[in-house]
Amino acid sequence: MRIRLDKYLADLGIESRSGVKLLIKKGRVQVNGTVWNRPETKVDTEADQICLDGRNLTYYDYEYFMLNKPAGVVSASRDPRSLTVLDLIDSKTRKDLFPVGRLDRNTTGLLLVTNDGALAHCLLAPGRHVEKVYRVQLDGAVESADQTAFREGIDIGDDTPTLPAMLEIPDASRPEEVLVRIHEGRYHQIKRMFAARGRQVVGLKRLSMGPLLLDDTLEEGESRRLTGTELAELKSLEHH
Repeated sequence: MRIRLDKYLADLGIESRSGVKLLIKKGRVQVNGTVWNRPETKVDTEADQICLDGRNLTYYDYEYFMLNKPAGVVSASRDPRSLTVLDLIDSKTRKDLFPVGRLDRNTTGLLLVTNDGALAHCLLAPGRHVEKVYRVQLDGAVESADQTAFREGIDIGDDTPTLPAMLEIPDASRPEEVLVRIHEGRYHQIKRMFAARGRQVVGLKRLSMGPLLLDDTLEEGESRRLTGTELAELKSLEHH
């Protein structure tokens, strides 16, 4: 793809459009080993090698990161008062990244961060019913009646009950630790579903979103780029 040199640098978040023009005019940018000082010059994002102060740059149209979100961090692109999930991704180059959906401040686990709006829409559109799996720690044991209620849908005070959800107890000796599978994303949905059953959520962690599974080698606060396989599996949802 051929784009203006100043746009190339601005897209990577190096400076504002006016700021990168100044960098270029000062001779700090090289294209294929030669100093270019005209911001409007077109470069090939795939074939040309761009350097800033001798440092090689890589251009991405889209970036895709898996983050293991820790508690206390806001699911937002920017927040003047709080640490955001984007602040945790040091290897990002694009300036237009955003979290796909949101996890509450104290909810942990899988969060996809990208600038691919089409993919985000596919994952979040209500009609898609993309499955999300959470590990939930409760203040007390669940019972079979709770599982039945989840399967049938629960009135949480909205216009309609929730869609059928699966409530699983992986270890019968620990019925207060469960897995929940939902296919929608209402505000505080899981907490409200359990509240309707007389239970309080004391810990909530997302494990998966569609085909994307949280990498269990990522510590809380760590991130990595999606693999080619992970991205292909997510992209396949766009054609369904």
